[in-house]
Amino acid sequence: MNKATLLLFLILMVVCKSFAQDQKPEDFGYRHLQMNYKQDPVDILVMSRKGDEQTVKPVLLFDQGSQARPLILLNDDGKPFMLFPFKADSLLQGYHLVIISKPYVPLIAYRRDLKHGAYADPKTGIPSAQFYSRDNVDYYVSRAQEVIKYLKKQQWVQKDKLVMAGPSAGSTVAAKLALECKDVTHLIYSGGNPFGRMASMISQAREQEDSTGTSSEEAFRYWETIVDDPTSVASQGGDAYRTTYTFSQPPMGYLMKLKIPVLVTYGTKDHGVTFNDYLRLETIRKGKNNFTFKPYIGVEHNYFGFDKEGNVDYDKFGWDQVAQDWQAWLGGKEVRSLTEAIK
Repeated sequence: MNKATLLLFLILMVVCKSFAQDQKPEDFGYRHLQMNYKQDPVDILVMSRKGDEQTVKPVLLFDQGSQARPLILLNDDGKPFMLFPFKADSLLQGYHLVIISKPYVPLIAYRRDLKHGAYADPKTGIPSAQFYSRDNVDYYVSRAQEVIKYLKKQQWVQKDKLVMAGPSAGSTVAAKLALECKDVTHLIYSGGNPFGRMASMISQAREQEDSTGTSSEEAFRYWETIVDDPTSVASQGGDAYRTTYTFSQPPMGYLMKLKIPVLVTYGTKDHGVTFNDYLRLETIRKGKNNFTFKPYIGVEHNYFGFDKEGNVDYDKFGWDQVAQDWQAWLGGKEVRSLTEAIK
């Protein structure tokens, strides 16, 4: 690369970075609310049906899930990825959709700024220390309660109904929040593991290990190391020990205490399927009639289907049907099978 080409490349990089910084959530059709939680800045994005921004509706609060991910991710051409993993049209008819930013993670960034799915500080190559020290279930639950208090002060928010939805790691936050916050009237527990993160990691290791069981034994040793130092917020090349420790506390304990309506959705090819099936057995045994279970046959953790060779087929996208089923359940209707939608 000659000097002129290098100079042009550097100029383009600066221009592109400046473009991302100059963009605002409103440019993409979202309302942007801001507040502080224990002196930490909190960004809140609201998605409403066009023309209904000030119409009084209940809030569906969607937990983002794991990793230090910006809420608005841009392609190199500046076009954004979907804020939610599904088309929101069906849910927007009856709800304002709300999502909360990750602590000390840029609100808007380019996808190329991610490393292993998380936003990487240009200097360190990993998320900031401020993020790691806050990336735990208790922080997210406590912060979400303050966000709910803030939202209830908005004139466009219906006060007597609030839906909490959490996919994957967000399901753990959603379950504990539903137990601790009386404002939550409905819970959607999606793609979670009622026995916690480490149970999923070990289940996954069992499927991939060799005849000596090496992968599973390594997972158990990793858990022993975490338990010896459960409050550490230092990066371990991935999540901090405190993050994994808190997300490995079994949400089963929160879920079984709930009396509000709960919808549990999951793919039968997910690593957490056995644990969700066990949760279902327990709710039946204990007469917990407030639970509805919707297993999606033959799809994985993110509701994708598989090809004939057994590989994930990203053309078999199931999230849109899942969102429609959420809407049906919230409206008191029976949810239908996903299998027809992804063939």
